[in-house]
Amino acid sequence: MNGEFVAFFILSLLTIGGAVFMISFTRVVHMVISLGITFISIAGLFVLLGAEFVGVSQILVYSGAISILMLFGIMLTKHDANDEGTGATWKNRFALIFVAALFGLLFWGIQNTPWALPEPMTASSESNAKEIGLRVFTEYVIPFELVSVLLLVALVGAIIMAKKEGDSE
Repeated sequence: MNGEFVAFFILSLLTIGGAVFMISFTRVVHMVISLGITFISIAGLFVLLGAEFVGVSQILVYSGAISILMLFGIMLTKHDANDEGTGATWKNRFALIFVAALFGLLFWGIQNTPWALPEPMTASSESNAKEIGLRVFTEYVIPFELVSVLLLVALVGAIIMAKKEGDSE
């Protein structure tokens, strides 16, 4: 057992735990915080896999921007302080049994599968970010620019729609 295995085990527990808590909580703020923990744990898993650029992008885009956007959306809308319960305990018990059976089946399948040994990783002289940058700006320039134009059009459209809603009041 080495440090990489321990880090993987902890990050995967945080990922699964955050996802389970996200669907289990009833308050939206708690759900968003659990989702943020899941996003950060997934970024850690990307770093363990050697995809540092994707891990940093995960933190910047999802953990930062999406979670903060969701929190601001929650804070700027009206909510009741009361939690709404589901009231169907038999559904919760059935779901727990189903998830436990699915987990057992997946665990059994993973343990009994003959996995091939991975090839040893070779150290690359270039970083992931440099390789991604070279590919994006040489082979994929046109799609990259089309995505930027699409995002700009969506931003302008959202501003126009927000302005029309504000003027009607």
